[in-house]
Amino acid sequence: MSQAIQTLRDQLHISHSQLFTYINCSLKYWFNYVQRVPGKHSSIALHFGKAIHGALEAYYTALQQTGDILPLSELESVFASKFYQSMELVNVPILYKKDMPDTPSAIFMGNKMLQAFHKEISLDGYTIEAVELPLSAPLYNHNAEPQDIQLIGIIDLLLRDNKGNLVVVDHKTSKQAKSQSSVDEDLQTTAYSYLLAANRYVFPRAEVQGRFDVLRKLKTPKFEQYHTSRGPTDRKRFAKLSAAVLAGIENRVFIPCRSWLYTDCEFSESCHNW
Repeated sequence: MSQAIQTLRDQLHISHSQLFTYINCSLKYWFNYVQRVPGKHSSIALHFGKAIHGALEAYYTALQQTGDILPLSELESVFASKFYQSMELVNVPILYKKDMPDTPSAIFMGNKMLQAFHKEISLDGYTIEAVELPLSAPLYNHNAEPQDIQLIGIIDLLLRDNKGNLVVVDHKTSKQAKSQSSVDEDLQTTAYSYLLAANRYVFPRAEVQGRFDVLRKLKTPKFEQYHTSRGPTDRKRFAKLSAAVLAGIENRVFIPCRSWLYTDCEFSESCHNW
């Protein structure tokens, strides 16, 4: 972990993933971030996603620093190394999936997805501004007063297009295609827009362009891109939503919510016994 990222996490903070967890199941937030209850299992999808992110980080870092395209074989090697490293760090059972019933099948799937990425990715018309960019900014309450907690986030990839616009790119793995409505409503892109505006990467009332680069977990994997944008109204609503979440945490409002996320939840037993 870089010193910049460690410094970011040492602040009194909340991240998009924490906000997402609280909004979708505040009781899971309680178990994970307050009580720090050990999870009963770990999903293979978590380690798989981390490894894909690690491989793409290596690809863009090499391209930014040297101008060279990382060979596919090296990309696959980074993926495998990150995948095994992530799995070795957990001491609970790993929950496998139908499309990844064991470790070799997960490695095979990852390699096929990286092949699709390596073949299809193009940065024509773009320059790389940053890879794994750590940012933080104060959150504000309903009276527009800064609070003593920071929003933090690490942007996967920050590009600049040939018109001079910044483009926030988030790497995703998914079996299903994304709908444009889900892309336009995604809270993570809004959080990144907030951080960029707060850190003066863009003007306060500027639109921030966003893009999802999605690797689909299919028999023949696909690489797809989805475009969106966020403006000042979105950032204002995000600040209001964040303040509401922080108020809920401060007032110890933690309620179970058995959504589709419950199926793989590592705290399902704790939830059942709650």
